[in-house]
Amino acid sequence: MTPSPGRSRAALTLVGLAAALALAIVAGVAFGAVRIPPAEVIAAVSRALTGHGGGLADAVVVDLRLPRVLLAALVGASLALAGVLYQALFKNALADPYILGVSSGAGLGATLALAALGTSYAARAVGVPVGAFVGAALTMLLVVQLASRRGRLDPTSLLLAGIAVSYTLSALTSFVLVYDRETMTSVVFWMMGGLQNRSWQHVGMLALMFSAGAVVPALFHRELDLMLLGDERAGQLGVSVERFKLVMLASASLVVAGAVSVSGLIGFVGLMTPHMVRLVIGPRHRLLLPASVLAGAIVLVIADLLARVVLAPVEIPVGIVTALAGGPFFIWLLVRKEHRR
Repeated sequence: MTPSPGRSRAALTLVGLAAALALAIVAGVAFGAVRIPPAEVIAAVSRALTGHGGGLADAVVVDLRLPRVLLAALVGASLALAGVLYQALFKNALADPYILGVSSGAGLGATLALAALGTSYAARAVGVPVGAFVGAALTMLLVVQLASRRGRLDPTSLLLAGIAVSYTLSALTSFVLVYDRETMTSVVFWMMGGLQNRSWQHVGMLALMFSAGAVVPALFHRELDLMLLGDERAGQLGVSVERFKLVMLASASLVVAGAVSVSGLIGFVGLMTPHMVRLVIGPRHRLLLPASVLAGAIVLVIADLLARVVLAPVEIPVGIVTALAGGPFFIWLLVRKEHRR
């Protein structure tokens, strides 16, 4: 059988996104305070994989830049995956972890963990991810409860509840920082969103959390398609709606918690990426999920690269870069939505 034009286009899109991500990773490692030729980057990685690495250039590539760039890709992929899930479950084009307050909840949970356990390696490796996950999950449940009207979610109430909860949790986080001044400086810069001084341990931890959170949506992409038809219709077609929502929300909360625990608050990636991808390949989640994951990784790798080179040697928090891009995009979505009414 000859593949349909739609499938061919989707396959080409996935291949193109994978190639673009590879190029973005090489560029992210090559450019910085000291420029390293892309060929030397590839050679340094090859030497490290074969156990023949050595020298200052190899150390800069393998121990400093490569884990940071791979972590940026994983954070972007996590936020984009969460954005796809929230937009499908709530049938709201403006839903994303940042706007719904989930990122702020994860941030508060991580901050409380740091304040309670200190800034030791054990606290950062275990306490911060656990605190971030608990904060993200509880925040999502609270926002859903506030936005529910007679068992149904109202899209406008969902956004309003998310924004209100987000501001409240941000204020609580600021209060904790003022109360515990010893951790204030490190946490303030962490809350702006950044990937400085990250290591392979952070990459491994986030890769594990992302894999655990992504496997269920990948297996149940058909049910995500059915959720777009509405809760009642999805239930008629065999989806256990409430249970399915809880499982998907848990998956989304897990990947958001992982991203926030290593990078702080980075907004709008989960909002922008699914929309850009959906315009190209359509709403079917079998393709939308992997394409959004790849695109989210590309977006944050490029954003982190810009954060490092625009004002070099001064480094901009990557959360500022994504906010500068995401703010106008959010306004465009609002205007577009109004024109469609």
